[in-house]
Amino acid sequence: MRHLARLIVIAFTVLRYGLDEVALSGFRQRWVRALARLITIGRRLDAPRGVRLRIAAERLGPIFVKFGQVLSTRRDLLPPDVSDELAKLQDRVPPFPTAKARALVEKAFARPIEALFASFGAEPVASASIAQVHFATLRDGREVAVKVLRPGMLGYIEDDLRLLHTLARWVERLFADGRRLKPREVVAEFDTYLHDELDLVREAANAAQLRRNMDGLDLVLIPEMIWDFCTPTVIVMERMHGVPISQIERLREAGVDIPRLARDGVTIFFTQVFRDGFFHADMHPGNIQVSLDARTFGRYIALDFGIIGTLTEVDKDYLAQNFIAFFRRDYKRVAELHVESGWVPPTTRVDALEGAIRAVCEPHFYRPLKDISLGQVLMRLFQASRRFNVEIQPQLVLLQKTLLNIEGLGRQLDPELDLWTTAKPFLERWMDEQVGWRGLAARLEREAPRYSNLLPELPRLVHQVLQRQAHEPAEPRLLAALLAEQRRTRRLLQALSWGVAGFVLGAAAARFWLSAGGG
Repeated sequence: MRHLARLIVIAFTVLRYGLDEVALSGFRQRWVRALARLITIGRRLDAPRGVRLRIAAERLGPIFVKFGQVLSTRRDLLPPDVSDELAKLQDRVPPFPTAKARALVEKAFARPIEALFASFGAEPVASASIAQVHFATLRDGREVAVKVLRPGMLGYIEDDLRLLHTLARWVERLFADGRRLKPREVVAEFDTYLHDELDLVREAANAAQLRRNMDGLDLVLIPEMIWDFCTPTVIVMERMHGVPISQIERLREAGVDIPRLARDGVTIFFTQVFRDGFFHADMHPGNIQVSLDARTFGRYIALDFGIIGTLTEVDKDYLAQNFIAFFRRDYKRVAELHVESGWVPPTTRVDALEGAIRAVCEPHFYRPLKDISLGQVLMRLFQASRRFNVEIQPQLVLLQKTLLNIEGLGRQLDPELDLWTTAKPFLERWMDEQVGWRGLAARLEREAPRYSNLLPELPRLVHQVLQRQAHEPAEPRLLAALLAEQRRTRRLLQALSWGVAGFVLGAAAARFWLSAGGG
């Protein structure tokens, strides 16, 4: 009965705010449309559809607010007006009592809170749908922030997720655009993401990885995790002192170089993307501060590491080549990249895809480079590809959403920010490291440990295969193929060995010649 009551509330809210009209054609069945009108007599649909969708999510509670935030990242599926409005959802909910937070901390560590902390903040400093944060001081005097998972979240989330899966099936069956919006796939993606976010140890591990990656860049501060006090429901981290990046006038009065701050933000993002393939994917102003401490003045402070994007080498290569081809206006290469990636059916006509991409991208070149939005370019590429049945990878959609956030923040700080000028060195450097002798040497260095173990064992492995073939019936063609592969592998290894030896000898000779000439 509890689930039925909740489902009725959800269904009524959907109809009350006219969400049956959010899809381009509404419901397919006339009787369903008539029933919706009857249930919600007197409803007003004056507000835009995106606004109504946002208000409905806020009325339905924190899980639907979170779902709306995640849904706003799927700009490849939703119209821009709906995505933009959902992006405004604020993940602020009333805090739960401090006494409950203290009890949860004591339960997580099986110790009285006085034995853990010298002091524990009476009021939370931040409250969201998943957790809330209290400032505290450890017994050794270190100032920390304590993040506590909301009580009963798992059961509450499971109930609403089951209902979301049910609603997704209904949307797919009843809405004219249901299949294109892929509601079941979107809810499944949200399900996975939300369960990951419920494990606070995962967030702590994300923060630790980012902290290692950013060490030495001297542009961003990541709080240190106190691993002795990290559990799936409670994590304790270094307390950070900074000014929210949205308070631009306060930062300017403190002497922060605002245009440089904008450039540094772009540098941080592209370093994470193209150097590390591991990036903070929730960089909205609420998660970013700026340090005013004399030792770290002007550096970014990143917070909240529940959403992290990762890219493979293939993803990074695809992105770099797409951006470079775009700015060279090589639309045929952009189309070929879509086909080569396997995201477009192999039967797709490259010239047709090239024409669609040209129609989307060409208007950008009538504006100065500093006015071109890389995030919008990427989004439009995804939208143009959709009619060719391209399957956009989730990690690239997350990247596009983050890139839009970075661009918006950067240009809020400095309207003259030229994102391309800042990003281009990273793209060119990354491409230079992937091709030519430098890329070959790097790959050989990475693979050397594996081949050093494999090469001595190769004769024994081949002998074992041949011996097994001698005692078991086998087709002659299989044995011939194996022997041919052995010969080919031996020739390849010999050629590789001679090539490496020649490269090393050539480098040594060049160094000797230079030193002799210098003498």
